[in-house]
Amino acid sequence: MKYAVIGDPISHSLSPIMHNAAFQALGMNAVYSAEHVLKDGDALPQFLDRARKTLCGFNITVPHKTAVIPFLDEISERSRLAMSVNTVTVKEGRLIGDTTDGTGLELAVQEAFGLELTKRHICIIGCGGVVRALAFHLANAGAASIAIINRTRDKADALLELVKVHFPMVECASAALADTALSGELLSRAELILQCTSVGLHEGDPTPIDSQLLPVQACYFDTIYRETELLKAARARGLRVSGGMGMLLHQGAASFRIWTDRQAPVEVMRQALLKASSPHAN
Repeated sequence: MKYAVIGDPISHSLSPIMHNAAFQALGMNAVYSAEHVLKDGDALPQFLDRARKTLCGFNITVPHKTAVIPFLDEISERSRLAMSVNTVTVKEGRLIGDTTDGTGLELAVQEAFGLELTKRHICIIGCGGVVRALAFHLANAGAASIAIINRTRDKADALLELVKVHFPMVECASAALADTALSGELLSRAELILQCTSVGLHEGDPTPIDSQLLPVQACYFDTIYRETELLKAARARGLRVSGGMGMLLHQGAASFRIWTDRQAPVEVMRQALLKASSPHAN
């Protein structure tokens, strides 16, 4: 049985290590690999044609989470609402899409901070593919308010308008990254801050916002699973912080259950990730 994760870039992904450890622990004859699928040209549809014939399932990361949808045969309701897919099951040549990003985030936040999402004031930095899934999951989980700070405010507003259609009780607000006054105001209200841009993925990346805008009473969660400059700055300011490893783990475990109909060996997967991300790992 063959599984994969696709993205552009993809070389940083730890998903193969996590899933292969799970397959081995359960004695399954399965393998999981990473495949670089370019954003431009026909790379995505060409991959999907092959996947129908050769794979049992695959994960999707940046930048294909929304672009993949027109090529799928079926998607879950939560994927339809968010227009985001990160998990595809292949059944008799049909591609069935779902999203486990929201589940992964919620479990990771509970684990890192002991924080439930219900009635929380949440601020998101960025408005990429993962944010669509997270915003609808947060709203469905009963968040009191969702604010999005993004480079282009129009994109944030468009997403929040969709959220309001389905969840009118959720208070929504937005700001442009360049508007530090409004951004600072939205951040000051937040109990949970989610950093969802790709800034920080590479060594030497700047911070997406001025760290002085982060309120010390908030919990800071970075969806990137390396130690970003903003995460370091948030910790130095006294915020409770977490990197994205927990989200990677729990969304991966949820994908595993969807594909195999078996309970994922979460602790085995966690230890594989910790070993792979250790500074002393080979």
